[in-house]
Amino acid sequence: MAENRPVVFIHGLWLHATSWEPWIEKFRAAGYDPVAPGWPNEADTVEAARANPDAVADKGIDEVAAHFGEVANGLGEETILIGHSFGGLIAEKLLGEGVGAGAVAIDPAQIKGVLPLPLAQLRSGFPALGNPTNLHKSVALTKPQFRYGFGNAVSEEESDALFERWTIPSPARPLFQAAAANFQMHSPAAVDTKRHPRGPLLLISGTADHTVPDVVTRSTLKQYRDAMTVNELQQFEGRGHSLTIDSGWNEVADAVLAWLKTQGL
Repeated sequence: MAENRPVVFIHGLWLHATSWEPWIEKFRAAGYDPVAPGWPNEADTVEAARANPDAVADKGIDEVAAHFGEVANGLGEETILIGHSFGGLIAEKLLGEGVGAGAVAIDPAQIKGVLPLPLAQLRSGFPALGNPTNLHKSVALTKPQFRYGFGNAVSEEESDALFERWTIPSPARPLFQAAAANFQMHSPAAVDTKRHPRGPLLLISGTADHTVPDVVTRSTLKQYRDAMTVNELQQFEGRGHSLTIDSGWNEVADAVLAWLKTQGL
């Protein structure tokens, strides 16, 4: 079933689209046809994105979802969506809109209806949420902030190397939208969790994740309790938010490929 099936990889805040390169190679070798587009106005390289941070400022969830939805629809209805962090939220949102044949949301940002807000998550989001004027700006993480939010489950040396290789400034607006989701009737972070029919969904969490703690992902799964389609959760013990890019990424990618196979995707 994998032969030439399109896959759209969707990254989250503070990582560049090229952070998916190892996954692209692995999925292509497995027979898929993968792509990893950047967010709207994202530069083609990490260096260029860092040099022009304002290019991505003020981009919100709806705009990003529309961007990736256009990409996925252009590749056909057999397309698989795989997102990390806010990319996971986008994958869920698009699947709920009937886009794609299935989706994998890895450490997905919280959708509307998810109530837990652990202190670790608040601290991870503070670089953006700590200043209300950041709403219309792009924000970059410092090396210590990346270490806490992404690289807490790997060595400091590896965390610093990942920071130098992949991080870019990102719009703060999606964080503000997710934080306010449960106080708005029509939030951009709302997802149609009951849509039927639709493709299957896999949620993945790292139990040591600070940015999207495991309890948040487990609560996300509960939002799908009334769905009539496949919704599953896989947990990776002791893994943090960097699980898609750190030295253990291959284990996560293998699990995704195995799950896609079980779903006939």
